[in-house]
Amino acid sequence: MSLSVARRALAAASHSSHEGGAKTWKILSFVMALPGVAVCMANVYMKMQAHSHEQPKFVPYEHLRIRTKKFPWGDGNHSLFHNAHANPLPDGYESSHH
Repeated sequence: MSLSVARRALAAASHSSHEGGAKTWKILSFVMALPGVAVCMANVYMKMQAHSHEQPKFVPYEHLRIRTKKFPWGDGNHSLFHNAHANPLPDGYESSHH
């Protein structure tokens, strides 16, 4: 008899905890997640403001930008996600009017 009472009490306790679970996660989302995203966005914005937009000096290191064969797209010298401002070719940066 006491075993069935204990089972009913455990079942009731677990059932009530499931009902409050969605509410708890909703509150945590608004209290923790959204401010966390806002802080990350502010961090990215401040880093963007402080970042220098000048190209770094090109140094032709022998171990970088090695091309043993051409890429299968374009002229074969530009990587797939090539950025002319940030990614130099083996012989240096492209001219700014490209």
